[in-house]
Amino acid sequence: MEPKQELSSIDLAALVTELGRYEGAKVDKAYLYGDDLLRLKLRDFDRGRVDLFIEVGDIKRAHVVAPEHVPDAPGRPPNFAMMLRNRLNGADFAGVEQFEFDRILTFKFERGDEDTEIVAELFGQGNLAVLDENREVVSSLETVRLKSRTVAPGSQYEFPQSRINPLDVSYEALEYKMNESDTDVVRTLATQLNLGGLYAEELCTRAGVEKTLDITEAGEEEYRKIYDAIERLKEPLQTGEFDPRVYEKDGNVVDVTPFPLEEYEGLDSAAFDSFNAALDDYFFRLDLSDEAEKGGGGAEANRPDFQEEIEKQKRIIQQQEGAIEGFEEQAQEEREKAELLYANYELADEVLSTVRGAREENIPWADIADTLAEGAEQGIPAAEAVEDVDGSTGTVTITIDGQRIDLDVSMGVEKNADRIYTEAKRVEEKKAGALEAIENTREKLEAVEKRRDEWEASDDEPDEDEDDEEKPDIDWLSRNSIPIRNQDKWYDRFRWFETSDGFLVIGGRNADQNEEIVKKYLNKHDLFFHTQAHGGPVTILKATGPSEPARDVDIPEQSREEAAQFAVAYSSIWKEGRFADDAYMVSADQVSKTPESGEYVEKGSFVVRGDRTYYEDVAAEVAVGLRCEPDTRVVGGPPSAIEDDTETSIRLQPGRYAQNDMAKMLYRKFRERFADQSFVRKVASADMIQEFLPSGGSDIVDGDGN
Repeated sequence: MEPKQELSSIDLAALVTELGRYEGAKVDKAYLYGDDLLRLKLRDFDRGRVDLFIEVGDIKRAHVVAPEHVPDAPGRPPNFAMMLRNRLNGADFAGVEQFEFDRILTFKFERGDEDTEIVAELFGQGNLAVLDENREVVSSLETVRLKSRTVAPGSQYEFPQSRINPLDVSYEALEYKMNESDTDVVRTLATQLNLGGLYAEELCTRAGVEKTLDITEAGEEEYRKIYDAIERLKEPLQTGEFDPRVYEKDGNVVDVTPFPLEEYEGLDSAAFDSFNAALDDYFFRLDLSDEAEKGGGGAEANRPDFQEEIEKQKRIIQQQEGAIEGFEEQAQEEREKAELLYANYELADEVLSTVRGAREENIPWADIADTLAEGAEQGIPAAEAVEDVDGSTGTVTITIDGQRIDLDVSMGVEKNADRIYTEAKRVEEKKAGALEAIENTREKLEAVEKRRDEWEASDDEPDEDEDDEEKPDIDWLSRNSIPIRNQDKWYDRFRWFETSDGFLVIGGRNADQNEEIVKKYLNKHDLFFHTQAHGGPVTILKATGPSEPARDVDIPEQSREEAAQFAVAYSSIWKEGRFADDAYMVSADQVSKTPESGEYVEKGSFVVRGDRTYYEDVAAEVAVGLRCEPDTRVVGGPPSAIEDDTETSIRLQPGRYAQNDMAKMLYRKFRERFADQSFVRKVASADMIQEFLPSGGSDIVDGDGN
């Protein structure tokens, strides 16, 4: 049984109900992990910090995440995240809607100056589209251009063609759809009524209809049973009264649902107070399971993360203990309500009789509420006990000894009390299930602790000469799990690369950075490079790091040539479609901001005096690749420096594909090359790759690099 990777339409219907509780929360910040996981950090008046995750990649989900499950913020935010921060900072979360019965959620945000919608397409390839108040696309993770619809910046957002909603279908429409089919019952429900395989089977089970029954042998009796099962299925989705479950098989999570499924009766399950909490637990544990399956290389990499697993099981036990305590309190509260009803039988009966009699005379609910309010002012005990009258649900709420009790007007006192007792029993059954689940979790915790002790007991000391052995080559492309080792560098915000000889080269992305690099980072023994063409970046080949004392070092010619190629490739000639240009090199003391008398030096430009060393007809080529050690990151620059420093790379030259499109092409190619595709998503998203691409169009050089 494969673990669920995507939320179903029914899951989303339940989720929308719960997420509505966070309306009014204010947005603090937006983060983008990789190229498909969005995190919105909000502040809720009642609940404090709220982290909303929306993922549209291989995993497709949306839910609130507990603080302990939130990963560290990524490095420099990509353009998409920065755009969202600008639009959403301080905005109010105004709610979320599901489009028809489709796997599409629209998150709405309101701010005084502008409103914003984020449309999460949780189907197919997945996508996030950000819309303005006119529903025009501001930005999207993926550009979609189909005959039926377009999702691209500047276009009007269009939903896909709507499908039949099985939760709203009339009996006549259901009968028509079933009779149109030429297959069996379960497949008809799955496809014609858009229920999907799992819930189609669940409905057949609940209705007592044979799943494989040929549609030609089915009739009104079966259709009525199925229709009634649909009505029962949608009740919790309408009321928001869920009983969420996370299902396990052989110790691994396999599914999460807003209510128990008869199809999963044979599986272990854990109950949760909310569907959001269940989703959070499921996908957190699913991610851990994926990492455990991938394994690692080397003794330390292969060592299971026992402590993380132990802490996870302890967190689950803590959640389960809290749930049990809550079930106990809720069951006791329900029993007390029923006992209070019997103890105050005459008062409750008077309230119910009064309201029921008024309704039989077709008196509006609002008028009944007003009459009861007037009675309360006159000191009538039954009227004083009434707290609320709700015509939409046909209930009246009374307060007895400080306890609020909802009464169904269509029932007498005894049936209302029986209904409340039944609810108490249902809660106690949930408690029993939670007690069984907590015992299973404690057994898992003991098993993990035992495995940890056995591992540590068998962990032999390394041989004395082990460190002297040559480390074996690692096939990173085939490895199922690549550990992430990365940290932000001071030069990440500039253009940069490391030469074949290990020297750092930095370049400005704009006039401001050109000014900063020369004023702050150009030291005495560094070398300065620039192209003959106007519009190139200031390029500095660093002799020493910024925190090291300046000293004269011998910089090899190979590094100098690579710095010259870097200056050419990231200059304006790339955008012009030229394949080569000249560059020159001078020492640091030849560069000045002081112009000749009567002249003016614009921002980002400098005066260069004295002799120059020229590099002629330098090829405009760059390579972009993924480095796996000593750190994991995307790098880009002159091919001779990048191709030997990366596990795989792709060489580019000026061409026809826009920078953004080329970044996505390279991302897809890298994902095809690595067995661990999640590694590529984490360290080399399209936005990260774009940071290393020259401005303008590009083509891939034949051969695709290494």
